[in-house]
Parts: sequence; structure tokens; C-alpha cells
Amino acid sequence: MRILVCSINFTPELTGVGKYSGEMVEWLLEQGHEVRVVTAPPHYPQWKVHEGYSAWQFSQERRSGTTASTSELEVTRCPIWVPQVPRSWSRVLHLLSFSLSSWPAMLKNVFWKPDVVLLVAPTLFCSPQALCVARLSRAVAWLHVQDFELDAAFQLKEFSSSPLRRCIEGLERVLMRSFDHASAISEKMVQRLVAKGVDESRCVLFPNWVDTSVIYPLEHPVSLRDELGIADDSIVALYSGSLGKKQGMELLLDVSQRMAARAEVQFVFCLDGPSREQFAQVAKGSGNAIVLPLQPMSRLNELLNIADIHLLPQLACAADLVMPSKLTGMMASGKPVLATAEPGTQIAELLSQRGLVVPPGSPEAFVSGLIRLAESPELRKQLGRKAREYATTHMDRNYVLGRFELAMRDASRQCSGETRREAVVLYAGEIAHEEPVFVAEEADTTE
Repeated sequence: MRILVCSINFTPELTGVGKYSGEMVEWLLEQGHEVRVVTAPPHYPQWKVHEGYSAWQFSQERRSGTTASTSELEVTRCPIWVPQVPRSWSRVLHLLSFSLSSWPAMLKNVFWKPDVVLLVAPTLFCSPQALCVARLSRAVAWLHVQDFELDAAFQLKEFSSSPLRRCIEGLERVLMRSFDHASAISEKMVQRLVAKGVDESRCVLFPNWVDTSVIYPLEHPVSLRDELGIADDSIVALYSGSLGKKQGMELLLDVSQRMAARAEVQFVFCLDGPSREQFAQVAKGSGNAIVLPLQPMSRLNELLNIADIHLLPQLACAADLVMPSKLTGMMASGKPVLATAEPGTQIAELLSQRGLVVPPGSPEAFVSGLIRLAESPELRKQLGRKAREYATTHMDRNYVLGRFELAMRDASRQCSGETRREAVVLYAGEIAHEEPVFVAEEADTTE
């Protein structure tokens, strides 16, 4: 197939949407598809354009795929305004700047005649050009929601006007229902798509994934612990990811200070974002925290394996609007996760019997859960093993992307009027045919 991807975030960003958009495109190239990407220069989570890229110029990258097929990749990076502090209207202007600059880059692909036009949200502001290109080229228009950006903005109190919210939600419904298919990364988010008026038969679960052959439990001691000067008998509580408003990182600062007297617990914060330096100063003041920059992908498995416990704070108001992208790697590493979530949310259901979940916004509950895990090595081992089993069964890269590719192929056949060779109906992750074509295999952790 020819697949046109529009995503404001893309490789070489190390976290969030950019990481997954980049990995998806690499996998599609490996399968022999031709892919074109319209994106912005990398800027997340630092909210600063990476060195070697321009915020104000168009640029283009081309390369062949890694297989013997004729697959090829073309990446067009469009100008974008990046605010130093992304808040409310500055974030809106940021998204709008990419929406406007990406119009010519998208329209030129009409003549390429893609089979699928895939828009990754955020940002929904790029819907008009994605729909326009899809209609003119008679391609499948596909919306993939990584983050309900508008809902999150109102829930996090970045905007408070009721008339504005009604207007925006009405426009959002019209745009979402205009796509031929829509997908989201969790079952709760798929249900939210349906609640927004997207026909249930056109909704697909497309969760985030992890390469379980790259992220896996290490049996030997991790050298990174020695580099950081962490004692062998210390219990490492690790947070690795972006430093954003939805995460509620103030909770971790409070918890590390409350745990200052527990010398056996060592906090490691590996993060980046606009307020990183301020966070680092407060964290180091507790005396039991190490603050690191985001690590390259080549060291990600080693980083995740220094943890005895993974920390996943999340604000209650952001629950089920986003599914933390870092969770896949945490679970694949075979270490337990301590998360904040309300009962009945997707995170709480996913971590049932695979981690501990405590109420959001309660430092006391978080400290209690952390102490329980720190004092129970057998519980950590049990929860970590079940998390790893779930990751290899339901989150493996080949399994998840194989199912999504199958859905795109079926949609493309329907759109082009070809005879369907197989009946595939996807909703909430269920495939109505025989055994899955792609089966995840357990990684050999002895290598």
C-alpha cells in the first residue's frame, strides 16, 4: 500500500506520539509498503527544536526501506512555532501553526495517490487537509487518536468557557465523523469515540506496543546502577518519561520527600520538559533522588531494568483521555508498576494483578503502596512476571501492528471496490475470523 501519515510528532523524538509514529512507519516499511510522512521538526518533550533542524523552513528526507522490496520513505518537515512554555492559547497557536504550514505538504501528495491517509491526533486541526487529500485521491481517511487533546485541555482547566467548549466539541464531532475509520489506543478511548458520534462499526482498537525482543528482563546485574552509584541492596523507584501537566509530577516530589528517611529506597527520575531544571532542584533537595536526562533508545532496556518499581503518576481528570505511552515498556521489562488511577479506568483494569493502583492525588496512599512493594520482593516478582506475560501476549510490536495493517488492507479494498478476500470486523480489539495472522513470540531473555 501507499500510506500517507500526518503526525506533528515523529522520529527522532524519544517519547510519546513521536516514538510510536516513528516505530509504526519503520514497521510498515519493513512489510514493503511505501510511506510518506508530513510532520514538524522534532521538539518534544523539551519544547525546543532539536539541533540540526529548523523551526521555520521546510525540509525533506528520503531513504529506501530495509527490505528487498521497493518500499521507500519520504519525510517532509513543516515550519512550526514552538512556545517555551506550552500553556492554553500558546499550545493552540503551536498546533495551528503546524496545521497551516502542513497544507501544501499534504496537498502535493494527491498526485502520489495514497491508499490510506492516516492522521495522528494530536492534532485534530489537521483534519481538513487530511480529509481533502483522502477524498481527492480516493483514499481511506483514517483518524488515529493518541490523545483527546481538546477534552484534556478543558479537564486540566486550561480553558473554562462553556460556550467555547460547546462550539469546539461540535466541530470536533463533525470532523471525527467525517473519517472513514477511527482508532484509539485503549478500549475506554474507543468508547469515547463512539460517544462523540463516530459509528461503532468504523472504530478500531489500535493500542500502543512494545518490541518485547528489545525490552525484556535482564538476568545479570545492570551496569547503569554502578554508573549511578546505586547500592546493590537499594530499591530503585523509577520514573522515565516526559514532564507534563497530565502526569501530576508534583506527587512524586512530595513522595520522595516523605520517603527521605527510608534510606533503602532510591528514586531515579529520567525526564525532560520545560520545567526540568526546576523539578531537578526540588528533587535533589530530598537527598534520595537522582535526576537524569532522557536516555537514547540503545540504553532504554538497561534503564528500565535498573528499576525495582516503576512509578506512573497521572492526574484523575486525565484518566481515559490518554493512555500513558511509557506503560508498555514498563510492563515488558518485567517489573511491577505503581500507578495512580480511579477504579474502573483503563489503567486500573490493565494493571489489575500486574501492578498496584492507588487513588490519584493522595501522597499518603502512594507512599503506602511504595512501601508495600519495597518490603515485598516476592510480590514484586509476581506482579512483574504477570506484567511481562501480558506484554508479550497483547502488546508485542508484530502482533499489534500486524492487526492494524490487516485492518488498513481491508479498508483499502473496500474503498477501491475490490472483492474482499476475507471478512474482518474490528472493534475493541476483537477480530472476527480465524487465528491471528501475526503471533507474538516470547523473547529469549538468556541472550
